[in-house]
Amino acid sequence: MTTHEPTPGAALAPVPFDPEIAPVLAALAAADAPPLSAETLPGMRDGGPAFPDGAAVAAAHGITARELRIPGPPGTPALEITVFAPAGPQPPQGRAILVNFHGGGMIVGHRSWEHGRLADLVARHDAVGVNVEYRLAPEHPFPAGAEDTYAATCWVAANAAELGGDASRLIVMGGSAGGGFAAAVSLMARDRRGPAIAGQLLLCPMLDNTNTTVSSRQYDGIGTWPREANLFAWRCVLGAELADSPDAPAYAAPSRADDLGGLPPAFIEVGAAEMFRDEDTAYASGIWASGGDAELHVWAGGCHGFDMYAPDAEITRAALASRDSWLRRVLARGAKASGSDDV
Repeated sequence: MTTHEPTPGAALAPVPFDPEIAPVLAALAAADAPPLSAETLPGMRDGGPAFPDGAAVAAAHGITARELRIPGPPGTPALEITVFAPAGPQPPQGRAILVNFHGGGMIVGHRSWEHGRLADLVARHDAVGVNVEYRLAPEHPFPAGAEDTYAATCWVAANAAELGGDASRLIVMGGSAGGGFAAAVSLMARDRRGPAIAGQLLLCPMLDNTNTTVSSRQYDGIGTWPREANLFAWRCVLGAELADSPDAPAYAAPSRADDLGGLPPAFIEVGAAEMFRDEDTAYASGIWASGGDAELHVWAGGCHGFDMYAPDAEITRAALASRDSWLRRVLARGAKASGSDDV
């Protein structure tokens, strides 16, 4: 049988971007933003997109928003969260809960950047949505972000009824770094016998610190999250010694986990034209090899975060439909298990 592994040292041609996405990427390239580095990081944080107001986003979706401060991990500052909920009467059993962790390579970003994504899911699935703020590296390297997101998940599970939610139908989710945190929280909850998580919605998750896959080398200098940005982010999170080491902790880089059994059902989505393609595909394969439940979607021509950059593209519409389908199925399973008829 012929294999198709690339020749060591050979140049790797990238997978072409979807024609509807290519103009967006061309515009980004024309902007000629400086690469992420210790020198440019502060400016990229301050010069990023404006923080959308939670109340305004909620009103546009016909739902409500509350800003809360909750306990962080022991000995750390409180965590800020935004809670979205439908405006209608609460079902007797409570609503499903979506706990979202934002992207940004664990070094940039803010929960408000993903208010729109979460509010949309809350409105369409009649769910409670919790958008979590966590500490960023390099000021707060691992395990700060992982422990923050796990602490927030534990708090939400313990206070589900107060939020109008059903703790038995709690989904952790996120894109990019947020997807990596959702995977890490699922591992932590399993290992620590923490909250029973009903599912993990992983959107182009950042899982592998070693940067050794074919796709990680195909997107060197191109795309919305190129290889050099990923290398820099992992150095910030893990330090120089562990940044690309296979000995990195699994709660930092979930691909390092030896055992992927006993995890909640996973939805894993990634573009074929981005550096996380191969690590995300391998993670799904690892779950399957452990007898677990994973649904994998690799979207042809999709760049990293294509749904955010090209919301009107056909592959974005298809991806959103797939997410909705998975959520309905997983939440229906949880509703039956808890004796609720609300999905």
